Amino acid sequence: MTRTKEAWIKFLATRVVGVFVDAFIVGAAYLSSFALRFDFAEPVSIGGWSAVARSYVVVSAVYLAALLIFGCYRFAWRRINFGELPRYALAAVSACVVLTLMRYFMPNVTLSHIRPPYSVTLICFVFSLSGIVAVRYLWRFYMAFGRKDEELLSRDEKTFDNSIAARFLAGRTVMVTGAGGTIGSEIVRQVAAAGAVKILMVERCENALYEIDRDMRSLSKNASLVPLMVDINDAARMNDIFAAEKPSVVLHAAAYKHVPMVELNPEEGWRNNTEATRSIAKLSVQHGVERFVLISTDKAVNPVSVMGKTKLAAEKVIMELDGPTSFCAVRFGNVFGSSGSVVPLFRSQIAKREPVTVTHPDMRRYFMTIQEAVSLVLQAASRSEKAIYTLDMGESVNILSLAEGMIVQAGYRPYVDIPIVFTGIRPGEKLFEELDISEKSAYRTDMAKIYITKGAS
Repeated sequence: MTRTKEAWIKFLATRVVGVFVDAFIVGAAYLSSFALRFDFAEPVSIGGWSAVARSYVVVSAVYLAALLIFGCYRFAWRRINFGELPRYALAAVSACVVLTLMRYFMPNVTLSHIRPPYSVTLICFVFSLSGIVAVRYLWRFYMAFGRKDEELLSRDEKTFDNSIAARFLAGRTVMVTGAGGTIGSEIVRQVAAAGAVKILMVERCENALYEIDRDMRSLSKNASLVPLMVDINDAARMNDIFAAEKPSVVLHAAAYKHVPMVELNPEEGWRNNTEATRSIAKLSVQHGVERFVLISTDKAVNPVSVMGKTKLAAEKVIMELDGPTSFCAVRFGNVFGSSGSVVPLFRSQIAKREPVTVTHPDMRRYFMTIQEAVSLVLQAASRSEKAIYTLDMGESVNILSLAEGMIVQAGYRPYVDIPIVFTGIRPGEKLFEELDISEKSAYRTDMAKIYITKGAS
């Protein structure tokens, strides 16, 4: 069975359930209307409760037909918004008008089973519309709070005890490079929460630096925040910063991360990812930094892309340095929702109802949440080994399944409302990234799910 056929079957099944729920709501509204109209007594004048039951079949059919005609079953309930309320209101008004006309043009009492009283029709209109809209909004809110993006990872999010890292960072001056990026900005927040006395936020993008500086000044009351708009490749300027601020911890998150872009600009990738790391690492030794953490990537494992090769070279650079500084690297998978992952792209395409572009149906990637990534950085910062740390991220995620899940989560039907197209593997990309944490390749640390790559030091 094709994915498109499966999508249609699922769509029809969910809509059938929706029809039954609406029929129940209309039935409850209709029964409540008669109860209010006849003071909770049996409506003998129109044939009793048996006549009410017969007339319900007609009333529910009219309401369901109106909902169908006005397109109320086109999209999932979790997608309902205020802009769609007129659609439901028009359907309910139309049903009310039809039932009123039936009462007017069929005065014969023997037709009571298809001509409900005017007052009952009006009360039922109010109850039915309120119930149908309320159930959809309640479901939307439940789905919004009950499901998170991280559930698409198909595994439980790893949690860490960051108390040791907090004790290590408390009272220190910490430099965060790439402080305006997705990872860098979260590192800044967590370092501030850990009690760092001063945070040097190094970022060359003015707007990104402005955003994190503004956010932190509203959140952090204790740490001294120093926004530094500087290119990490400017060795002279970075030397001045090290000399003036004397950081004791450097968390190096600045890098080019988009594989296709670095593939097209290899010289710049090498300059920014490898040579800049070498420069900052040497400055760290020169100025007596205690701990240096390099943010690396799982693409550095048997790399085929320029980006992966530049990060592997950066790892080797810091592992070869000696001095007062203790060096380490942390290898990330794709960070869910970061600017370097496919998630923002998919989310943008879904919001615009554009085709979602997947490179290959068998493409798989390892993912971690921002919280997991930053916790791994803080754990690594608090340790003393010269090592490359890797998080056990469970099974890799099929990108096609991720795209389908995000479309469903947005309330659309994959292949029906939003198509998925395959664009082909780009230069430098693998079908599968590698994460070798087997006993032959890695040591398990005393911290759950964190491993040290053998032969790294």
